[in-house]
Amino acid sequence: MAFVSAPAALRTGAPAKAVTSVGSSSSAFAASSRRVQAPVAAAAAAPSGVVMQATATAKKSIKDLTAADLAGKRVLVRCDLNVPLDGKTITDDTRIRASIPTIEYLTAAGAKVLLSSHLGRPKSGPEDKFSLAPVASRLSELLKKDVKMAPDCIGDGVAEIVGGMKNGDVTLLENVRFYKEETANDTEFAKKLAANADMFVNDAFGTAHRAHGSTAGVTEFLRPSVAGLLLEKELEYLAGAVSNPKRPFAAIVGGSKVSSKIGVIESMLDKVDKLIIVGGMVFTFLKARGLSTGSSLVEDDKIDLAKELEEIAAKKGVKIILPVDVVAADKFAPDANTQLVSVEAIPEGTMGLDQGPKSTELINSELADCKTVLWNGPAGVFEFDAFAKGTYAIANTLAEVTANGATTIIGGGDSVAAVEKAGLAEKMSHISTGGGASLELLEGKVLPGVAALDDQ
Repeated sequence: MAFVSAPAALRTGAPAKAVTSVGSSSSAFAASSRRVQAPVAAAAAAPSGVVMQATATAKKSIKDLTAADLAGKRVLVRCDLNVPLDGKTITDDTRIRASIPTIEYLTAAGAKVLLSSHLGRPKSGPEDKFSLAPVASRLSELLKKDVKMAPDCIGDGVAEIVGGMKNGDVTLLENVRFYKEETANDTEFAKKLAANADMFVNDAFGTAHRAHGSTAGVTEFLRPSVAGLLLEKELEYLAGAVSNPKRPFAAIVGGSKVSSKIGVIESMLDKVDKLIIVGGMVFTFLKARGLSTGSSLVEDDKIDLAKELEEIAAKKGVKIILPVDVVAADKFAPDANTQLVSVEAIPEGTMGLDQGPKSTELINSELADCKTVLWNGPAGVFEFDAFAKGTYAIANTLAEVTANGATTIIGGGDSVAAVEKAGLAEKMSHISTGGGASLELLEGKVLPGVAALDDQ
């Protein structure tokens, strides 16, 4: 397998530093608030070395382009501006702020920047509630310059606006999913989307696992097509740091079902020294070990798989850690009656909804010497306060090991929401913007939005 080389701190053995992260209740990511300097025309940027695992080919990023390459050029940038709205009010601008460094990099170099994104799931054509207009207003505030809102993402109206753009200007195109051709990756639609640009930058990691018109199709018509700063960083951590980690390397994999994380677990068994299983999937592993699990969630058709995974781990010398005690509840509800029990004595009619304190102590001791930790999936039903202690305990432990020099990577999804809810996002090395994209990259799958970019 080939990935991007690890970040400098990982290669040199220098302590990894916690990065600034912008808060969010559903997703978050490390995003610097500082302004990014434009590249110097006289000196080409050093190759970024972004590598896609499935192709084993280095991909170019905007850091490979000089100011001369960018000045006056119309640059189509695919961002992830899919923010939550209450009417026309943005309730969480995290994804918008994460896009700022790439936009500022391009405008500082004198590019004319055309931003594209989806928002929500429009069913059939334009819907006012899914318009990106509120995003244009917020971008204007963050960039401290007027961001013009285009009436569409393709067509004469867009061409007219682009024709009047000056170097350094920014225009936001309307929601690409107002056209069903976007998700179908229709060639003609992609051609129209690309018609007003000279080059393409993909900075939307959260949609990089989709072969859509605005993520992959446009690359057929625009060269260069390169990665933005956010996408590059995601690949650097989720591919590079995981492929070439400082050891010991531990992965914490949680969630409700083994079936949803099979690919991640199998992939991690080839990379980690320790695999910590948490969340609902624990009970399938416990039953595979011959223990009674009460009415806890168990995938009976995955019991043999759980046994097989443990056998593979043993052969590879990977230590699997499971909880030793759980919080058992009489129903799946925030006000359920609970009791703390050993995993060897889960009462009939009760279900495990969180790990217990002894399990937390065990996990803490196993993570104490780790230099790289990846976390994907909560330890319990953290949406209910009664069953959130285990998840928050892991978040606190990861904050501590980060402070002690370890590299910690929060691999998208519910674990990101948990870290955000715990108020610890800024204390982690990297928090991924992608849910499905994070999982697929960790599984070693091809991300179409990355594979379509230019090779080094």
